[in-house]
Amino acid sequence: MHTPEGLTIERAEESDYDWCARLMAGSEPWITLRRGLDGCHAALRRPGSELFVAREGGGHAGFILIHPYGCAGSPYIASVAVAEGARGRGIGTQLVAFAERQMTGRRFIFLCVSSFNRRAQELYRRLGYWRVGEMPDYVVEGHSEILLCKRLP
Repeated sequence: MHTPEGLTIERAEESDYDWCARLMAGSEPWITLRRGLDGCHAALRRPGSELFVAREGGGHAGFILIHPYGCAGSPYIASVAVAEGARGRGIGTQLVAFAERQMTGRRFIFLCVSSFNRRAQELYRRLGYWRVGEMPDYVVEGHSEILLCKRLP
């Protein structure tokens, strides 16, 4: 997999929030999870969350939303999204690695992935995350949210 050169990841600016919300609202898994634009805006501004944006060539490439104490006091990756034209080039991997580096000194990091999101499940497995549990019908009927965990160095 090609790792993008010139990719930067930095804390989101106010002007980034609308782009991130629109990316979420217009792509999976959020379409199936029925999180509309208003819900995406609200999720990005949830108290205690930290939003970081990946930029490439001066444009947006993706984002990651982290709750440093979101899962039983451990870091929780709430959302990862990559712009359609930037997918398949390692940006999601770079965003997750960035989150893990941000949490240096912490023992574990958690995230949830939807049961229908096979591509994301495979990515997280490759990155060393393991299944901790499953919440059937948690967000929408007929689908589960799968809780994953990784031990940090």
